[in-house]
Order: sequence, then structure tokens, then C-alpha cells
Amino acid sequence: MRKTVLSIAMALFLATPVLADSSIKDKGKEVGEAFKKAGKETGQAFKEAGKETGQAFKKGGKEVGQGFKEIGKETGKEAKKAGRSTGEWFRDAGRKTGDAFKQMGRDIRKFFTRE
Repeated sequence: MRKTVLSIAMALFLATPVLADSSIKDKGKEVGEAFKKAGKETGQAFKEAGKETGQAFKKGGKEVGQGFKEIGKETGKEAKKAGRSTGEWFRDAGRKTGDAFKQMGRDIRKFFTRE
């Protein structure tokens, strides 16, 4: 008896949606369309947010690039100044060494040509 009652209850439960009127079907259709529309709108929102994020990264990248460019220019100028001062030091050291050897040559000649 119990099995019979359960079988009938299950049959009625499964058959009820088929027998529902069209208004319930229409409501279900509307809910489905609402989900579809919400999905499209969400997709559009993500697309727009992605574009904005991309533009922000592009702009930020340009600014960072300009910063590196300016730093590079300043570093180059400082390196050039340092190179010049190093070059001047070597030039002065070379001249002084040359002058010292000239003087040493004079002193040796003077020593051997004494009369």
C-alpha cells in the first residue's frame, strides 16, 4: 500500500509541470530571458572595464617610459661629465709624466756633460 501511494504521488509530482498552464511557462521563459539579458549586460560591463583598465595601463606605461627616458638622459649627462673629468685627469697625469721624463733627461745630460 505504501509503495502504491508513493508511486501515485511521484507520478503526480512528475506530471504536474506538464499540465501547468501557459502563464507559468511564460514566467519561466521570462526568467530565462532575464538571465540571458543579465549575462549579456555583465559581459558588456566586463568588456568596458577591460578597455578602461587597458587604457590606464597604456597611459601609465607611457608615463613610466618617459620617466625612464628622462633618468637616462640625466644619467648620460652625468656620465659624460665624469668621463670628461677622468679624461682630463689622465691628460694632466700624462703631461706631468712627460714633463718629469723631460726633466730627468735634462738632469742626466747635465750630469754627463759637466765640465
